[in-house]
Amino acid sequence: MYDEDAIYRIIELIDGMLDSIQIIQERVSDIKSANDFLISPDNMFILDGICMKLIFIGESIKTIDKLSKGELFPLYPAIPWKEIMKLRDIIAHHYFKIDVDIVYSTIKEDLSPLANTLRQLKDYEEKRLPH
Repeated sequence: MYDEDAIYRIIELIDGMLDSIQIIQERVSDIKSANDFLISPDNMFILDGICMKLIFIGESIKTIDKLSKGELFPLYPAIPWKEIMKLRDIIAHHYFKIDVDIVYSTIKEDLSPLANTLRQLKDYEEKRLPH
């Protein structure tokens, strides 16, 4: 089992990820297809910013996995945690290999379920804190 300091850090990381998801969703409100990212310099700039947020989310998940000693994510198997970490690695280390279709589908299909699960995780962790 992990300690109280880890729980506080996990909650902090979850809050950061929820903020990042909200920002991503706001920034893509006018993006209707993956190709929309590629049609203008402004949209490319949006894509770059989104990728930075996705890196933060993936890095936060890696950190939470370490802080929880691998105990937390198996409780929520519906989320592909390892895939999120892999996406982070691809964006961070192989930016030229980014598939804009994958980024778009991740944003449109995967972020809302992730946010819902993160809220559940946060509730779970908050209940574990001493009152």
